Amino acid sequence: MSRTPDTWILSAQCPSVLGTVDAVTRFLYEQRCYVTEHHSFDDRLSGRFFIRVEFRQPEGFDEPAFRAGLAERLAPFDMSTELTPPGYRAKVVIMVSKADHCLNDLLYRQRIGQLPMDVAAVISNHPDLEPLARWHGIPYHHFPLDPADKPAQERQVLRVIEETGAELVVLARYMQVLSPELCRRLDGWAINIHHSLLPGFKGAKPYHQAYQKGVKMVGATAHYINNDLDEGPIIAQGVESVDHAHYPEDLIAKGRDIECLTLARAVGYHLERRVFLNANRTVVLNP
Repeated sequence: MSRTPDTWILSAQCPSVLGTVDAVTRFLYEQRCYVTEHHSFDDRLSGRFFIRVEFRQPEGFDEPAFRAGLAERLAPFDMSTELTPPGYRAKVVIMVSKADHCLNDLLYRQRIGQLPMDVAAVISNHPDLEPLARWHGIPYHHFPLDPADKPAQERQVLRVIEETGAELVVLARYMQVLSPELCRRLDGWAINIHHSLLPGFKGAKPYHQAYQKGVKMVGATAHYINNDLDEGPIIAQGVESVDHAHYPEDLIAKGRDIECLTLARAVGYHLERRVFLNANRTVVLNP
């Protein structure tokens, strides 16, 4: 479900206690806010409650007073909240290497307004995709990687992220392993995409390896990064069936399409405040 341009988003989470739904919805009713979408989930295993509400503001809406009243009403529930105004566009930095399909797809979706974001910069360890970024009017930062001094390159990366004020970093086929230090800095707000095949097929040419094993499906996984390589909390996954008639180049082509769609879906969920971290898992409301 796509968000309408005139709605606010209220997302919140707290311990599982009686009255959480009522506290949120009753406050919105008292403020004369019209709820257009409402989803919640109570995780009985972790004892955490999650809620996301979209609403339209009434005439004469006083945002500071609304925020103050909301904080006072939800304080007894130890509820952390995030309020996103209509038309808000997050600043995003995209990291790439040489493959262009995910970058091209994200920039296209930004240009047509499908993803509510402003890509502030593209960062790469190769110069190959600079023309694509420049065509979209986006600064391109080429930081070559010196294996003998990887921290120096990552300091340049982090400087751009900080200077642009990015709220989300997207690794759109950035084919380098981030250091534990950078992973910790980006924990919970950097999304990675990678192929999702069984068996694992790690290393070079995963689709060629998959062909040799005769796989019957190919897919992709988008997840938040952490210090465990490709094991961060999963946001979205995609899969399609294949058969013996699919050669390595066919698997690669199908994999590219799934990677683009899955990454765009995950980025969209994040930007629309649909994703909540729940230990090493995610809660994705109304995917």
